[in-house]
Amino acid sequence: MLAPEKTGSKIAGVHLWWQGIGWVLAALLAAGCARPEPKAEAGSAGAQRRRVVLQSDWFPQAEHGGYYQALARGYYAEAGLELEIWPGGPGAGIKLKVVRGDADFGMQRSDDVLVAASRGLPLVMVAATLQHDALALMVHANDPVRTVGDLQSRVVIGNVGMAWMPYLERRFGITFEKRQNTYGLGEFLANPATIQQCMVTNEPFFAQRHGRPVRTLPLAEAGYDCYHVVVTRRELARAEPGMVRAFVAASIRGWRDYLAGDPGPAHAEILRRNPEMTRELLEFSRTELKRGRYVEGRAGPGDAIGRLSFARLQEQLTQLRELGILETAVPLAEVASVEFLPPVPAGH
Repeated sequence: MLAPEKTGSKIAGVHLWWQGIGWVLAALLAAGCARPEPKAEAGSAGAQRRRVVLQSDWFPQAEHGGYYQALARGYYAEAGLELEIWPGGPGAGIKLKVVRGDADFGMQRSDDVLVAASRGLPLVMVAATLQHDALALMVHANDPVRTVGDLQSRVVIGNVGMAWMPYLERRFGITFEKRQNTYGLGEFLANPATIQQCMVTNEPFFAQRHGRPVRTLPLAEAGYDCYHVVVTRRELARAEPGMVRAFVAASIRGWRDYLAGDPGPAHAEILRRNPEMTRELLEFSRTELKRGRYVEGRAGPGDAIGRLSFARLQEQLTQLRELGILETAVPLAEVASVEFLPPVPAGH
């Protein structure tokens, strides 16, 4: 993970599993009333546009491209929505903002949402940004590590506390030294024996720019394959299903356009909002998103832009229970919904 002041880039797994439910609930009590909710029906003729806030998980980047494409192309406006995208970063407090009502939607990992829901936060996943996890371990090209099983006794820099670490140790019967991520590549570049958490759409670009050829070991290929999702609070999903449905449909439309069409509108908006971003990184990230089919998904049942599979989410719940991370059972019907997803067009 790279420091925002250096690159403006992102790792989707930046948020640690447990951010202190005590202070979250205390903040909820102290917050009082949430931001007022305009009740204009999204998309209705002549109605005032419904202001909607999406709290992103990092600074503007290609991994958010579909949302910026939909914004720039006017897809949200056509759906009766006036969208604001708030930048994220370390300490963005995404879950808290969504639960309090400061933001209507937030970007999260599905495993993070499942854990938060088991601890009492009323969040519900309504769509997927990434069908498959782009989180990986980055190693130097000449490192003898070829598989996850080769990590025994090695140093791994990452977000200590994320569930993929104990998962890898348990599944592959290994132990490795965990070193907290500082959102920079300094140690990785200086020490060819270091292994670092990365997004395949991001950090390899910077390593290669510094003359360090690298390889990646995707967590999804090791059996830990999370969605990157959009969440809202359950109360809002019940109160304004039309708005949620309009937001999801416009977002999916934006992602289709961003990946299959001209990404220029999204890239122009991202560059305007994030002065640390470059066109080269945007192109690299978009190419990797397409190459790995992280947004569209792969051939098989359930994969499509925005889709959520209850079977896959149930598998994640089982993994988290086996790791002893979930405190209480989580009914999937309370933490995920497919009712806001539009039908998949033919050929997709």
